[in-house]
Amino acid sequence: MEPSNMPVIGQIVRVNRGRDSGKYAVIIGVVDQRYVWIADGGKRKFDEPKKKNIIHLDLLPAVSSEVADSLRETGRVTNGKLRFALYSYVDNLSEEALEKGE
Repeated sequence: MEPSNMPVIGQIVRVNRGRDSGKYAVIIGVVDQRYVWIADGGKRKFDEPKKKNIIHLDLLPAVSSEVADSLRETGRVTNGKLRFALYSYVDNLSEEALEKGE
């Protein structure tokens, strides 16, 4: 596995398999080279994250520094910060799509 494909805490991912397929989440923990813990702050809260195999995720280039810093400093992150990070990323994606469509 290439180092660039390694997941990092705070990285935004898109789920490809399972019940949450097509939804976005944030990596809040790395178990090993194969598994990560993800949460979205809504349905999947920080206190009840989902353990996912990274082959079932699209590792996106965006990393939320707020989430990563909060986890590094306190070991926790609020569900509001997770929702804000995801909303900001998805909103940015839709703006780029609109600009390309014009």
